[in-house]
Amino acid sequence: MMTVILAFASVVAVSLVSLVGLVTIAMDEARVRRLSTLFISLAVGALLGDAFIHLIPGIFETGAAGKAPLSASLLILGGMMLFFVVEKLLQHRHGVLYDYFHGAGTGGRPELAVINVLGDAVHNFIDGAVIGASYLVSPTLGVSTTLAVLLHEIPQEFGDFGILIHSGLSVRRALLVNLGSASVAILGTALSLSLGSIAKETVTATLVPLTAGGFVYLAAADLIPELQHDRSLRGLIVQTLLILAGIVVMGLLTVVE
Repeated sequence: MMTVILAFASVVAVSLVSLVGLVTIAMDEARVRRLSTLFISLAVGALLGDAFIHLIPGIFETGAAGKAPLSASLLILGGMMLFFVVEKLLQHRHGVLYDYFHGAGTGGRPELAVINVLGDAVHNFIDGAVIGASYLVSPTLGVSTTLAVLLHEIPQEFGDFGILIHSGLSVRRALLVNLGSASVAILGTALSLSLGSIAKETVTATLVPLTAGGFVYLAAADLIPELQHDRSLRGLIVQTLLILAGIVVMGLLTVVE
């Protein structure tokens, strides 16, 4: 019972990191939207760093639960294609979001928010499953894994918040959506504690490669083009430094994992 309590307490603490956007709640909306470009730069580095430093190497180190390298590679590419198809469907003029948002003339990019939340929710589910599985091994491993996930989530949640703001959501709605996405981790922990090693193998074999591909697609196809609108030298320097900062943070997290 104590293992279950510790596991759920840990995943709730990790989920609450999604509220980092509260630091901007006292700012006016226009200033937050200007800051969103900086958050997006950080998100690019965090997403690419997470995919290429953590997720993809982990897939091939573990053999993706017995899968051949080709199968794992195809799943990563499948994740990229899945996000591409989802975004195209959301952008379609007869899609469920097109009339609601574009007809209102908001000028936002609701499809960007949706695919970001989709990818983040899957990733949070994986984090929750990993936390639950680590507590099944030992409380010490559970605590160390929780710390690693917590440190890993801080830069990414700042980036996710910036993406939601940039896509047209208000600060309050972005906070709620981010919290809802983060709370999916609780489901991952519950499933992991219920099914044990079976859940861990499923997560490693399928969800991790799909998420890695989705993160690469989101950073390269959606976020980097958004940064290209600022063609100033100052923008180049600031964006490059923030992207590198996101990558460096993800790299440094390997020390505690």
